[in-house]
Amino acid sequence: MWSATDRRWSVELPGKLILAFAAALLLSCRPADAQTIRVEGGLIRGKAWNGSFLFRGIPFAAPPLGPFRWTPPQPVKSWRGVRESLAQPASCIQPDQGWNHSDYLIQNEDCLTLDVRTPSLTRRLPVLVWIHGGSNRAGGPNDIILSDVGKQVVIVGIRYRLGVLGFLSHRKLTAEQGASGNYGLMDQLAALRWVHRNIAKFGGDPANVTIAGESAGSEDVSLLLAEPAARPLFQKAIMESGTPGFGLGFRKLSDAERIGDELDKIVGSRGDLRKLRSVPAARLLAADAKLHDPTAPDDSFIWLHITIDGKAITTDPRRLLASALAKPVILGSNRFEFGLGGGAGERDRLIAAAFGARAADARALYNRVQADPRLGTRDEQVATDLIFRCPTSHMAKIMATRGAPVWQYEFDAAPGGGKTSHAAEIPYAFGDAGFGHGLSLKPYWLNFIRSGNPNGPGLPRWPRFTAAAPAHVLFSDTGVMAKGPLRPQICSLAERI
Repeated sequence: MWSATDRRWSVELPGKLILAFAAALLLSCRPADAQTIRVEGGLIRGKAWNGSFLFRGIPFAAPPLGPFRWTPPQPVKSWRGVRESLAQPASCIQPDQGWNHSDYLIQNEDCLTLDVRTPSLTRRLPVLVWIHGGSNRAGGPNDIILSDVGKQVVIVGIRYRLGVLGFLSHRKLTAEQGASGNYGLMDQLAALRWVHRNIAKFGGDPANVTIAGESAGSEDVSLLLAEPAARPLFQKAIMESGTPGFGLGFRKLSDAERIGDELDKIVGSRGDLRKLRSVPAARLLAADAKLHDPTAPDDSFIWLHITIDGKAITTDPRRLLASALAKPVILGSNRFEFGLGGGAGERDRLIAAAFGARAADARALYNRVQADPRLGTRDEQVATDLIFRCPTSHMAKIMATRGAPVWQYEFDAAPGGGKTSHAAEIPYAFGDAGFGHGLSLKPYWLNFIRSGNPNGPGLPRWPRFTAAAPAHVLFSDTGVMAKGPLRPQICSLAERI
């Protein structure tokens, strides 16, 4: 829209009329459903879509390029005019693992953006901030931002730096910044700050924000629960199949810096940050696949094995959680997640690391374990117990001890029967999956996003988890059933989160 305050007109009335007509014509050529909003950085234009309004690729930080590679996220750079926020934005740099092929095809190092979907631009609606999974090295928020949950609450899907670009520690970076690593977590914090300052313009309530994620996204959500700087920015959390450490413990900065040394050798940068920051992203991605973490079960966990860098994560997250605010949380895992890749050797290493001095007691228990059509083989049970089920129960206990309203679940439903799998609960929570038996987590999730309590009229009751009575609910093919503690014999022998 033309404004006479922007510059002084030097034309007569007919000229003004022509200009006014031209401006009206331009406006009439825009889609009737276009919506323009001013956010930090400038104006953005979204669109009406599927019973809601959708805005895609909104920058929440400056592009992390050149000298800003491996630095904390920088403030948004302003733009002129109206930024079209209509199309699918770029995903962050990531390898092609098959399941994420669509994100791989549109990857770009300039990726610090978020999407907003809202049912109304004028109401004060609850907000869900989704942090995607993918081992902190792949994925994007596209599936959740497009789910029909966005017809009922405001959804924000964020992108954050992944893999070697998002989680690398390096001696020279530590010298430059006082710490290094966890840049992807810093991106998530920056996105939450953006939400806090801007979401009211999209009809969202900044005082009613739930952060949620699955797998690595769930790990990151749990770390944000621990992080003091993040605590004022959200009120509730949902964690699906992921805890602060996945039961692995945490990596020291000195160990993480040795991975940086290895990267130097692979790309030939010899500790020169200027050279390292000039290495093409594709070459860094290829080098990422060769990096090794001897302290992780295998190298697929390299960026899930969180570094206590002293800055983004100041100390052991367990200690941080012990002083965290008592926020309502949903957390859980699937009856079967995934198995071990290294057979008996990996099983024994995992048991030794998880149980320490009580490893012999744990082995004795597992020697009596039988294969189960839903729990899996003994080795598969070991993997789900030690990476997911037991850490989740310990996380629930820590939060409940702080006085937080805690709601724990186990998910055990699969189309056609058989074992469930990692991430199998997502379509039940955000889509319309039921596969003939009508099971849906969505009503519970929506109730929690709105009020902090998943229970509601017409739903089977979900008992609250307490330290004295560690209850959980089982979502299965046969319905919803309240139960007691999960695998207490095994899980009582180790307390990793």
